[in-house]
Amino acid sequence: MQEDKNSSGVSSLPLGTEGLRVVIAGGGTGGHIFPAIAIANAIKKINPLVEMLFIGAKGKMEMEKVPQAGYEIKGLTIAGFNRSSLIKNMGLPFKLIKSFWEVRNIFKAYQPTVVIGVGGYSTFPVLKYAQSKGIATFIHESNSFAGKSNVLLGKKATKIFVASDGMEQFFPKSKLLITGNPVRSVIADSSIKKEEAIAFFGLKQDKQTVLIVGGSLGAKSMNEALVGSLEKIEKAGLQIIWQTGKTNADKYKQAANGKDFIWINEFITRMEMAYAAADMVISRSGAMAVTELCVVGKPSIFVPYPFAAEDHQTANAMALVEKKAALLVKDSEVNDKLVDTLIALSTNEALKSELKTNISSLAITNADEVIAREILGIED
Repeated sequence: MQEDKNSSGVSSLPLGTEGLRVVIAGGGTGGHIFPAIAIANAIKKINPLVEMLFIGAKGKMEMEKVPQAGYEIKGLTIAGFNRSSLIKNMGLPFKLIKSFWEVRNIFKAYQPTVVIGVGGYSTFPVLKYAQSKGIATFIHESNSFAGKSNVLLGKKATKIFVASDGMEQFFPKSKLLITGNPVRSVIADSSIKKEEAIAFFGLKQDKQTVLIVGGSLGAKSMNEALVGSLEKIEKAGLQIIWQTGKTNADKYKQAANGKDFIWINEFITRMEMAYAAADMVISRSGAMAVTELCVVGKPSIFVPYPFAAEDHQTANAMALVEKKAALLVKDSEVNDKLVDTLIALSTNEALKSELKTNISSLAITNADEVIAREILGIED
């Protein structure tokens, strides 16, 4: 299949998509993996003939989640910079070099036409190699503050999809397209009734329900604050759906043992049910958590993870707080403020209504389709 090249030497997309071979690179967290799968699904929905291959990092959750979604994935020997221990970074240069050789071999066998980066360890070597070979590259930046790797890759990218405005401070303005973040269809298209969802978790229909979620590994500060305040939460007449994450899950389950106002587990497999059941949400403010809460329209209290790269979780949360679409409690203040803020919100119907209205107004539900059409070169 013959392709044209633009003035920068980067391949432009073919007008027809027959024989198109797409690589999607990235992962590490659900915030990268689920948007990637949503984009892949949208591309396949438009054109089932498009071939799809994912590239991730060995040992990371994409190696499990992507095959579960029905796609093939290849793993790289790559890791990110460890901010807590410089000694653990000694092997990084060797892993990076090895990952470029692995990418070279994958590309030689697969011959991709288009490469998409969604963030995560594997994005940089895959897109960097693709750009060196003149292959069209696309970036999806989910956060309000772009990561350093994406900023570097953006200089030679074909197009950059972003979730919010103001991203020209990181990327060439001419390459930007504001699309929002792709949301899993099971959440975006959910029609689950609250009563059904409450019953699913075995909770009571006549109590306000709080969803508490801190990510796959958990949020220690949030979890510890809850452990010390379970009696206060019960006295306030609230019940909770509590995703603890993997870290110290047994400790938190023990604290919740015998308390019928708590559903607890390290992971929620049916997030659409959890969102449908919730009257309020306490959450970290990763890009996809923020995006999904806009789509489901829930009054939310964000606790940004303070050690996220470039403090992007605070930037994500503040984008909503400044629009009076969410509340924010600093991670350093969770013990003193989190539960009190929650209880105060539960009794303030006017504030809940305002937050619900404002966060819902920020929802974007068709980002996956918009991105897919751009990648396939389909005009509206």
